Amino acid sequence: MSGGARALAIVLFGTVVAPLDSAVNAAFPAITAAFSLEVAAIQWLVIAYMVTFSSLIIVSGRVADLFGHRRVFGWGLAVSALAFLGCGLAPGYGGLLAARVVQGVGVAFLLGAGPALALGAYPATERTRVLARYAAAFAIGLAAGPALGGVLVDAFGWRAVYLARVPIALGALLLLAYVPPTRIRPGRAFDSAGALLLAAWTGSLMLALTLRGAVGVGLGAAAAAAFALFVAREARAAEPTIRVALFRDAAFAVPNLASVAVHFAGFGIFLLGPYFFVRITGLSAQGAGLLLAVGPAAAALGSALAGRIAHAAGARHVALAGTLLNLVGVSITATWDAQTGVAAIAGTLALQGLGIGLFQVAYADTVIAALPAEDRGVAASLANLTRTFGVVSCAALMSALFAAGERAALGGGAAPVAAFADGFAFAFGVAATGLTALLALSFVKGRAWRDA
Repeated sequence: MSGGARALAIVLFGTVVAPLDSAVNAAFPAITAAFSLEVAAIQWLVIAYMVTFSSLIIVSGRVADLFGHRRVFGWGLAVSALAFLGCGLAPGYGGLLAARVVQGVGVAFLLGAGPALALGAYPATERTRVLARYAAAFAIGLAAGPALGGVLVDAFGWRAVYLARVPIALGALLLLAYVPPTRIRPGRAFDSAGALLLAAWTGSLMLALTLRGAVGVGLGAAAAAAFALFVAREARAAEPTIRVALFRDAAFAVPNLASVAVHFAGFGIFLLGPYFFVRITGLSAQGAGLLLAVGPAAAALGSALAGRIAHAAGARHVALAGTLLNLVGVSITATWDAQTGVAAIAGTLALQGLGIGLFQVAYADTVIAALPAEDRGVAASLANLTRTFGVVSCAALMSALFAAGERAALGGGAAPVAAFADGFAFAFGVAATGLTALLALSFVKGRAWRDA
């Protein structure tokens, strides 16, 4: 094995502890039972982790660019190992939530530094292929998580979904000495004020998307104020956390908006799909889990394919193709009903997953190419942030759309099962319409999908 391949394997081995968090979903019922919780309380297990992660991901990428990607990746592994241990040994739900916050910190360091560390092991000409392998490994971890989680919970209890990742994180940390450090430009300043404002903006926005009522409105106002102050600060900073002027260029802004939209649509099936598979299709919980794994498995295939064709076809063209496949998949999902067979559902999920895999590699390649080499941590972190925005906004908005559609059907006299199907179709129909509108608007600035 070459030095580059060995370094990449170690980075991917450490990184996989992040997507394996999908195993926690299988433990939700056991956790609520263990702590005598209402089902609604489980949302805080997700919120505590996601808000912390999203608040710090760009900042962690900047820290990695300034202090070294290998060093920060090591911090991420160490903090993650401690967090997994804390989660697995938590005596109460409050302690579990506190450990999830620490996990968000660790994974932010891990993903903020990981892609740049992997890229540093290869020449620049191999950038797309390295990103493809990174994305494929991430998708495989995401696909394996629910099945692995179910096995662990059945055999050892819910704590095992956390404790099982401790040796992975520590093993990768020990192997990190075999990964060469990336070069950093000395003498660069850390924009602490900008970092704090960015964390305040992203954290407030994520909470505003998940909470309702006056609290949600207040957090939305706080997010808007923090964003305005952040933009003003970055415009005059000598070494900004991220150059906001980049977003004035449609060639940079459109792919980032598309990333939010693609992951919004992609997460919808993880949010509502399990209920459809059980209530409408009649699958068992295990069958529903296996069906859900089709999308991430296809995404791994799409990522590998993108690595092979992006250079010849153009990264932006591949990203556009992935977006279109995702749109087709979401549109077909909106037509599912009780007569839709499992094979047809699996085919739709594979189509959408393939599109996501194609898109995310080409998009990451586009963003990284737009920033200087010394800002690779920030570039990779931006890709993670837009994905997180898509997932969190989907969790908030798709749930509301589904509830509205279901209520309307019940008000019209539909039976509960039929009303569920109507709500499902309404939510995915609106998502498909929104993605179509975004794509149409993106062509107003045609060069957004043309490589230079």
